[in-house]
Amino acid sequence: MPKFEESLQRLEKIVDELEKGELPLEKALGLFEEGIALSASCRKELEAAEGKVEILLKQNGKLQPEPFEARDSGSRK
Repeated sequence: MPKFEESLQRLEKIVDELEKGELPLEKALGLFEEGIALSASCRKELEAAEGKVEILLKQNGKLQPEPFEARDSGSRK
């Protein structure tokens, strides 16, 4: 199974290709299907990571989830 970062990069490439609108329908549908699978995989990994973060934030026997605010690294659009 590809790593999260690899999946995300591939998903971005798929979105770029689909946005161009120059693909034959069959190819576009194949890319769309791949993109949906990658999106589901990424979502599962994020949910697992979120669960781990909540466990690490467990205090006094009670779960106290705190919102995670990603810092903008400037590498994204």
